[in-house]
Amino acid sequence: MGCDGCCKRLAEILRLTRTEWDLLQTGLSNLSSEILNEITQMVAELSTQLSQLLACPMLDKLQGIYKVYDYRPIVCRTYGYYVRHDKGFYCTNILEQVSSGKLDEVVWKNQNIIDRQFSSFGDAKNLTEWFSHWK
Repeated sequence: MGCDGCCKRLAEILRLTRTEWDLLQTGLSNLSSEILNEITQMVAELSTQLSQLLACPMLDKLQGIYKVYDYRPIVCRTYGYYVRHDKGFYCTNILEQVSSGKLDEVVWKNQNIIDRQFSSFGDAKNLTEWFSHWK
C-alpha cells in the first residue's frame, strides 16, 4: 500500500502473456461487478488516452493499492528492476536507494532478459486487447 508511483506512470499499456492474462482473469473474477465495471471502463479509456503518463486501471488511486495484487503480471512484480530507463520510467524509490548505495545488486535495463524468459508463457498482447476479447 502506498508504493504506487510506477502504477501511476506506466511507460506504455501493459503487455501480458497468455499465462499472465489467465492469472489476472482469476483475480478479476473475484472482484465485485461494480469494481470490475470500473476497471473495464478504465481499460477502454487507455486506448484513447493522449497523455504519455498512463495509470494502471487495476490501481485503487485513493488507497494506493492494486485491486488484484496477488494476480498481477510479471512486469508489476519486477517493476523497479524491469525498467524502461530510456523512456524515463522507473521506480524513483529504487533509484534513490541505488544512488545511496543501499541496493548495489540492482541491474538496470534488464527488461529484455525478462521478456525473453517469459516469452514461453504464450503470445503477448496489450491489456486492452485481452479485455476486448474477455467475457
